Amino acid sequence: MRFLPSALLFTLALPLFGQSVPRREEDPIPAKVENIYTRGLRYLSQSQNTEGAWDDSQGKEPGVVGLCIMAFLAHGEDPNHGPYAENIQKGISFILEQQSKTNGYIGTSMYSHGFATLALAESYGMFRDNRIAPALKQAVDLILSSQKRNSRGAWRYSPESTDADSTVSGCQIVALYAARNAGIPVPEEAFTKGLKYMAKCRGGDGGYGYTSGMGDKPTLTAIGLLTQALAKQHDTRSFKASTKYLSKKLNYREKYYPYYFEYYMSQALFHADEKSWNDWNAKNIAYMSVLQGPDGSFPGNKGKAFSTSGALLSLALNYRFLPIYEK
Repeated sequence: MRFLPSALLFTLALPLFGQSVPRREEDPIPAKVENIYTRGLRYLSQSQNTEGAWDDSQGKEPGVVGLCIMAFLAHGEDPNHGPYAENIQKGISFILEQQSKTNGYIGTSMYSHGFATLALAESYGMFRDNRIAPALKQAVDLILSSQKRNSRGAWRYSPESTDADSTVSGCQIVALYAARNAGIPVPEEAFTKGLKYMAKCRGGDGGYGYTSGMGDKPTLTAIGLLTQALAKQHDTRSFKASTKYLSKKLNYREKYYPYYFEYYMSQALFHADEKSWNDWNAKNIAYMSVLQGPDGSFPGNKGKAFSTSGALLSLALNYRFLPIYEK
């Protein structure tokens, strides 16, 4: 059941900066995508535990729970009255319960914190839960305070880290953009410093490395290009170089971090180049249709909750419901 227009009325009773789900009115959804997606959501719904998390190797990480929540919302599911409302509500409650009351930290790594913060930002305004706004603000403050302590103006695994890398930093930058889109104040300086660090990880051909412009990889480049897209840098030479780099990697698949690549690649190309995204999307639909198991889940070395949510979110641009997908 898709999020109905009448549900937008709830935003009138929400805090000032709430947001509503943008409706997708354009092209019809490919039947194969809808089949994959509905089967995947059914698996996530049925395998969620009573606490709101998932009982696999990574399924109790708040960041993974956040990805699962976004998989539901990205399909346009109503978090208040739809068939998956209880799943979404339990997931949000799990994230909120994992947040430190002292400093707003969610989970045990900045990866987890970043994805959990992104989920709160995307949920804010769609969901009648007065706990979300203050929790999101506190989560954003943690990201900002961590950046201020970091001599490189970016982030790594811990809030106290003094070094940085492009994966953790990209995750925080995306979360900050989502939070700002939801109305949470984020100083422009935070984006400037974060993007400056990401630029140091970009090589001359547009490819991004882990901690420098050396050793570029498609996954890292997809993360970097997405941050550039959200920063509206489409007309820059570096953006065009990174887009060209990724447009040549449409047949690439990540061996060690499956679905992490697809999650970012879909978003980066969607924001960067329509033709490349269309070509990639067709390939990705075919790829995911083969990988999906009989129970609707996806296999992977990080647990089925992560694999399934990551796979679904790589297809979610076909629906374009999440606010972060707006160009």
